[in-house]
Amino acid sequence: MLKEFKAFAVRGNVIDMAVGIIMGTAFGAIVSSLVKDIIMPPVGLLLGGVDFQSLYWLLKDGSPAAPYASLADAQAAGAVTVNYGAFINLVITFLIVTVVMFFLVRAVIRLQQADAAPPAAPTTRECPYCLSAIPIKARRCAYCTSELEP
Repeated sequence: MLKEFKAFAVRGNVIDMAVGIIMGTAFGAIVSSLVKDIIMPPVGLLLGGVDFQSLYWLLKDGSPAAPYASLADAQAAGAVTVNYGAFINLVITFLIVTVVMFFLVRAVIRLQQADAAPPAAPTTRECPYCLSAIPIKARRCAYCTSELEP
């Protein structure tokens, strides 16, 4: 059983998939930082100084009771909140990852199509009498000796 697992684990597809997952995780962290640290602060500033990460709806007070100065204060008090600002950040992160992946896949497909060589011109044809493969320039079939049109 250990040999079978080793054969499975060292197959090219499994290793490629593992590399892809690791790269995807790293890429996701970069995009999350891009959204949280670079994109959302200017957007929040344009919308009147809103910090999207701290937007929430209070469902139930904690101890001490509301009002809370921030989401962190509400969570520290044990209040029940719906953190829709964090959700907005995640949606924007998802959209950016989706767009980047679309362009990446599109570029890979174009590279694969560019690398594909055009089909080679045929070098043989079929004899109409004996159906054997013969060179294109042949005037007589090597198998049935029939005369052929060039």
